[in-house]
Amino acid sequence: MSHNSFGHMFRFTTWGESHGPALGVVIDGCPPNLAISEEIIQRDLDRRRPGQSRFTTQRQEADQVAILSGTFEDERTGGLKTTGTPIALQIQNTDQRSKDYSDIRDKYRPGHADFTYEKKYGIRDYRGGGRSSARETAARVAA
Repeated sequence: MSHNSFGHMFRFTTWGESHGPALGVVIDGCPPNLAISEEIIQRDLDRRRPGQSRFTTQRQEADQVAILSGTFEDERTGGLKTTGTPIALQIQNTDQRSKDYSDIRDKYRPGHADFTYEKKYGIRDYRGGGRSSARETAARVAA
Protein backbone atom coordinates (compact mmCIF):
# COMPACT_ATOMS: atom_id res chain seq x y z
CA MET A 1 0.00 0.00 0.00
CA SER A 2 1.28 3.44 -0.82
CA HIS A 3 1.11 6.58 1.29
CA ASN A 4 2.27 5.10 4.56
CA SER A 5 5.21 7.51 4.67
CA PHE A 6 5.13 11.29 4.49
CA GLY A 7 7.87 13.92 4.25
CA HIS A 8 11.51 13.99 3.21
CA MET A 9 13.89 15.57 5.73
CA PHE A 10 11.36 15.05 8.52
CA ARG A 11 9.63 11.79 7.63
CA PHE A 12 7.08 9.64 9.38
CA THR A 13 5.71 6.21 8.55
CA THR A 14 2.47 4.94 10.08
CA TRP A 15 1.66 1.29 10.74
CA GLY A 16 -1.19 -0.84 12.09
CA GLU A 17 -4.87 -1.31 11.36
CA SER A 18 -8.16 -0.28 12.92
CA HIS A 19 -8.82 -3.78 14.25
CA GLY A 20 -5.23 -4.88 14.87
CA PRO A 21 -3.61 -4.85 18.30
CA ALA A 22 -2.14 -1.37 17.88
CA LEU A 23 -1.40 1.60 15.63
CA GLY A 24 1.86 3.44 15.53
CA VAL A 25 4.31 5.69 13.79
CA VAL A 26 8.05 5.88 13.27
CA ILE A 27 9.38 9.44 13.00
CA ASP A 28 12.75 9.96 11.31
CA GLY A 29 14.68 13.20 10.93
CA CYS A 30 13.99 14.69 14.34
CA PRO A 31 17.16 16.37 15.66
CA PRO A 32 18.68 15.39 19.01
CA ASN A 33 18.16 17.20 22.32
CA LEU A 34 14.56 18.32 21.79
CA ALA A 35 12.29 18.04 24.81
CA ILE A 36 9.50 15.54 24.20
CA SER A 37 6.89 13.95 26.42
CA GLU A 38 3.96 11.60 26.16
CA GLU A 39 1.84 14.33 27.80
CA ILE A 40 2.47 16.81 24.96
CA ILE A 41 1.57 14.20 22.33
CA GLN A 42 -1.41 13.04 24.40
CA ARG A 43 -3.00 16.52 24.38
CA ASP A 44 -3.37 16.40 20.60
CA LEU A 45 -4.53 12.78 20.64
CA ASP A 46 -7.20 13.65 23.20
CA ARG A 47 -8.55 16.30 20.81
CA ARG A 48 -9.05 13.75 18.00
CA ARG A 49 -10.18 10.84 20.21
CA PRO A 50 -13.39 9.18 18.95
CA GLY A 51 -16.68 9.03 20.81
CA GLN A 52 -16.74 12.67 21.92
CA SER A 53 -19.74 13.74 19.83
CA ARG A 54 -22.72 12.20 18.11
CA PHE A 55 -21.12 12.92 14.72
CA THR A 56 -18.16 10.58 15.24
CA THR A 57 -17.84 6.87 15.84
CA GLN A 58 -19.03 5.76 19.24
CA ARG A 59 -16.01 3.50 19.58
CA GLN A 60 -14.36 4.34 22.90
CA GLU A 61 -10.58 4.37 22.55
CA ALA A 62 -8.26 5.92 25.13
CA ASP A 63 -5.66 6.61 22.41
CA GLN A 64 -2.94 6.39 25.07
CA VAL A 65 0.45 6.98 23.43
CA ALA A 66 3.65 5.21 24.45
CA ILE A 67 7.10 6.36 23.33
CA LEU A 68 9.05 3.20 22.48
CA SER A 69 12.37 4.52 21.17
CA GLY A 70 14.39 7.54 20.11
CA THR A 71 14.51 9.27 23.50
CA PHE A 72 16.52 9.28 26.71
CA GLU A 73 15.89 10.71 30.16
CA ASP A 74 17.70 14.00 30.75
CA GLU A 75 19.19 13.68 34.25
CA ARG A 76 19.18 17.45 34.79
CA THR A 77 15.49 17.99 34.03
CA GLY A 78 14.06 14.52 34.54
CA GLY A 79 12.27 14.88 31.19
CA LEU A 80 12.78 13.08 27.90
CA LYS A 81 15.03 14.37 25.11
CA THR A 82 15.24 13.12 21.54
CA THR A 83 18.38 11.22 20.55
CA GLY A 84 18.32 12.02 16.82
CA THR A 85 17.46 8.40 16.03
CA PRO A 86 14.01 7.27 14.82
CA ILE A 87 11.23 7.83 17.36
CA ALA A 88 8.66 5.04 17.60
CA LEU A 89 5.22 5.73 19.09
CA GLN A 90 2.49 3.16 19.77
CA ILE A 91 -1.24 3.47 20.49
CA GLN A 92 -3.08 0.33 21.63
CA ASN A 93 -6.47 -0.54 20.13
CA THR A 94 -8.71 -1.46 23.07
CA ASP A 95 -12.30 -1.18 21.79
CA GLN A 96 -12.26 -3.00 18.46
CA ARG A 97 -15.16 -5.39 18.01
CA SER A 98 -14.38 -7.25 14.79
CA LYS A 99 -17.36 -9.61 15.13
CA ASP A 100 -19.67 -6.59 14.74
CA TYR A 101 -18.63 -6.52 11.07
CA SER A 102 -19.26 -10.20 10.24
CA ASP A 103 -22.71 -9.48 8.76
CA ILE A 104 -21.19 -7.12 6.16
CA ARG A 105 -18.31 -9.38 5.22
CA ASP A 106 -19.58 -9.54 1.61
CA LYS A 107 -21.10 -6.05 1.39
CA TYR A 108 -19.45 -2.74 0.62
CA ARG A 109 -20.33 0.21 2.84
CA PRO A 110 -21.45 3.35 1.00
CA GLY A 111 -19.16 6.29 1.72
CA HIS A 112 -16.29 4.08 2.90
CA ALA A 113 -13.11 3.09 1.06
CA ASP A 114 -13.84 -0.66 1.11
CA PHE A 115 -14.49 -1.02 -2.64
CA THR A 116 -11.76 1.28 -3.94
CA TYR A 117 -9.19 -0.13 -1.51
CA GLU A 118 -9.90 -3.68 -2.68
CA LYS A 119 -9.74 -2.68 -6.35
CA LYS A 120 -6.46 -0.82 -5.88
CA TYR A 121 -4.62 -3.22 -3.54
CA GLY A 122 -6.40 -6.55 -4.10
CA ILE A 123 -7.30 -7.06 -0.44
CA ARG A 124 -10.21 -5.98 1.73
CA ASP A 125 -10.30 -5.81 5.50
CA TYR A 126 -14.05 -5.68 6.14
CA ARG A 127 -13.50 -5.24 9.90
CA GLY A 128 -13.64 -1.47 10.03
CA GLY A 129 -11.66 -0.70 6.89
CA GLY A 130 -8.16 -1.66 8.02
CA ARG A 131 -5.64 0.94 6.86
CA SER A 132 -8.36 3.03 5.19
CA SER A 133 -10.12 3.59 8.52
CA ALA A 134 -10.15 7.05 10.08
CA ARG A 135 -8.61 5.32 13.10
CA GLU A 136 -5.29 5.42 11.20
CA THR A 137 -5.22 9.21 11.69
CA ALA A 138 -4.35 8.68 15.37
CA ALA A 139 -0.81 7.75 14.32
CA ARG A 140 -0.55 10.83 12.08
CA VAL A 141 -1.69 13.10 14.90
CA ALA A 142 0.87 11.53 17.23
CA ALA A 143 3.64 12.31 14.71
